[in-house]
Amino acid sequence: MNYRDWFDELDRQDWSTNPSGTVRFALVGLGWWTTDVVLPALESSDICETTVLVSSSEEKAQDYVDDSAADVALTYDAFHEGRASETYDAVYVATPNAYHLDYVETASELGKAVIVEKPMEASMERASRLVDVAESNDIPLMVAYRMHTDPVVRRARELVDDGFLGDPVHVYGTNSQRLLEINPNHDQWRLDSDASGYGTSVMDLGIYPLNTARFLLRRDPIEARAEMVSVHEAFSDVPDERASFVLRFEDDVQMACTTSQNGLEDTELTLVGTDGRIELSPAFHGDCHLHLTRDGVSMSLEMESLDVEREMREEFEYFADHVLSGRSIDADGRHGLVDLRAIEAIHKSARTGSVVRIRE
Repeated sequence: MNYRDWFDELDRQDWSTNPSGTVRFALVGLGWWTTDVVLPALESSDICETTVLVSSSEEKAQDYVDDSAADVALTYDAFHEGRASETYDAVYVATPNAYHLDYVETASELGKAVIVEKPMEASMERASRLVDVAESNDIPLMVAYRMHTDPVVRRARELVDDGFLGDPVHVYGTNSQRLLEINPNHDQWRLDSDASGYGTSVMDLGIYPLNTARFLLRRDPIEARAEMVSVHEAFSDVPDERASFVLRFEDDVQMACTTSQNGLEDTELTLVGTDGRIELSPAFHGDCHLHLTRDGVSMSLEMESLDVEREMREEFEYFADHVLSGRSIDADGRHGLVDLRAIEAIHKSARTGSVVRIRE
């Protein structure tokens, strides 16, 4: 079989129903990701628009309203009070992890659809409460796994489904970046365990290879063993400046992963089976390329990779398409809980030095 045929229409939105209408978003949390990536992504979409910006101060929110297509600036308190709720249909939550639940609770009570950044919350307990409140109010909830809608990843999943790997055997993943070059502040929330949750590297970076492997293989992890250490003074409040973990997935597929918030940027995911190999390299930082090996032949497919802004547009359009058409969302709250359960087990294993069961 000529596997290049899989990629003739790389950018096809195989999930699209071409619905009529648009979804109006309130963006909660105006960090650099929201302002530099999400806002431009929504402005380039035909079925999404930003109408409300929510921040700690109305002045900050208003500054971004003045420079964007949004109409309304709100403080967090005003959002919780339900002010201007008639001007938006859905809420994107991009605050520090430990505050996601608060805003999802308000959005759910207002009957708004929600996209919440990954990981869903700072702990398994709070993430479970988040899912419960969304389900009790019967609102659409999606966790923002942008790799799910990256066309390269979706085509790789089709290859796995078609048997390109044969039987999956093992997975290698890595994801690292120099956090202090992105933000030199030692008091930032990703280095504050009260705001970030179990740690920083596994929560913020390790979740990418973990979740993308789940998506590609359609399998979930069963047990974890891990080691982690923090050596730089900026990481004194979190245990995992550097972390490594091994997961056993369903059908005894093994995954080995490394991650660090204080290493050279390096993002890769490799799946090896009895018959073939699929490698995403680079993988997770807005540049995703595909390399295939099977039957003694290797190829690197020349494709235009999406930058993070286009990845986010795909993600939001997937969400809007499903909200407008009333279809269920794959990366829902129950899906997100599996990652939190695995991350909790990874940290417990690193503390205890033992293998930790994720589920039976």
